[in-house]
Amino acid sequence: MWYLYLDESGDLGFDFKNKRPSKYFTITILCFQGTDLKNKLGYAAKKTLARKLNPKKHRKCIIEELKGAHTKLDIKKYLFNQIRDIDFSIYAVTLDKKRTLQYANDNKARLYNYVAKLVLDQIPLENIDSSGIEFIIDRSKGKKEIVRFNSYIRQNLQSKIAPKTPLTILHENSRDDKCIQIVDLFCWGIFQKYENTRTDWLDIFKDKVLKENLYQG
Repeated sequence: MWYLYLDESGDLGFDFKNKRPSKYFTITILCFQGTDLKNKLGYAAKKTLARKLNPKKHRKCIIEELKGAHTKLDIKKYLFNQIRDIDFSIYAVTLDKKRTLQYANDNKARLYNYVAKLVLDQIPLENIDSSGIEFIIDRSKGKKEIVRFNSYIRQNLQSKIAPKTPLTILHENSRDDKCIQIVDLFCWGIFQKYENTRTDWLDIFKDKVLKENLYQG
């Protein structure tokens, strides 16, 4: 089984005059093969939470998730040191929102789906065998948006993989799936490269990034 985990950083607001939206919007996919690797990644995240964020002597408030925006760099390093030898790949596309203002009045859900497609287009899915694909995304959409997203992504994926390859699309709570938390951390690192010209975290895991592009319309 192949696993594709998707998460995003930034927002899709375009009102730069009256509000303070992010300048960029990043979607990242974490890709790997095998349930054993999924378990190893999940164990590393659980170990990091238990030892670094919820130590037994300081459990006043339990932290349930690793989040890119809130997790300190040394804790991110601790996690990555556990998983650096695991065979996984990272793909990402970052939308330069000020260069794509023509999308400001478009359907934001449709724009999100399109950027997700751009990331999927980077992944050599034609090399994936018939064991199947699970595509997992953090649950944040309403029912209608989930249906549209699933239909759009399924059509895109099925055009690239063998007809008999099983394909499942899941929307999971990030608190329950540690691999969503891990891709959140990676996505934040790539997003920071553009939003705040910071690469301290990205520099640590950059060898795992096979492709990441800036989309300017």
